[in-house]
Amino acid sequence: MKSIIYKITFIPIFIFGFNLSLQAQDLKKIQLLLPDMSSGKSLMQSLKERKSSREFSEKDLPLQEISNLLWAANGINRPAEGKHTAPTARNWQDIDVYVVMKEGVYIYDPLLSELKPVTAGDFRASAGTQEYVSKAPVNLVFVSDFTRMKDAREESKPSYAASDAAFIAQNVYLYCASADLAVVVRASFDKEKLAAVLKLNPDQHIILAQTVGFPK
Repeated sequence: MKSIIYKITFIPIFIFGFNLSLQAQDLKKIQLLLPDMSSGKSLMQSLKERKSSREFSEKDLPLQEISNLLWAANGINRPAEGKHTAPTARNWQDIDVYVVMKEGVYIYDPLLSELKPVTAGDFRASAGTQEYVSKAPVNLVFVSDFTRMKDAREESKPSYAASDAAFIAQNVYLYCASADLAVVVRASFDKEKLAAVLKLNPDQHIILAQTVGFPK
């Protein structure tokens, strides 16, 4: 009897896992373009125009815009050293940028300059509690992997992660001001629900989210 129960319960679990694997496979990676270094406004003008917006057009961002945005957020600006546009404490590089769009969820790989598939499907509504989150074209989610903070005390890791994510969020703000995009940083989301969508492990912690799109 025990063996029969095992078979009955095992098969649905196996099928469920298999379906999740297929979902990620169905979502193709996106090769990003080289960032356009000649675009945008000056730093001083961007600082002057930096602001939060909570009204977004549903229009998709072009690939060049997404490429520019992600490079500005946390791209590699010193390839020989593997260092990024945003600093992290002791160069731990603990923050991963997840990108939630209409077609699915991706993780940004700054080294290869591509978006790697995580989950197929429209999970934008899971990226925040505000209504505009589900309609804006791009939601960024900043996730800290605490295992990368070598020799850090456990009680200090949340503070390091918050600072590291904030640097990236400010880069995004300045890029959006430079490119006339609407943007807002957020801390309102269901962490458990969003972590499941992003397929995070217990050492990965969601710190902030940021919504980006064209102004409405």
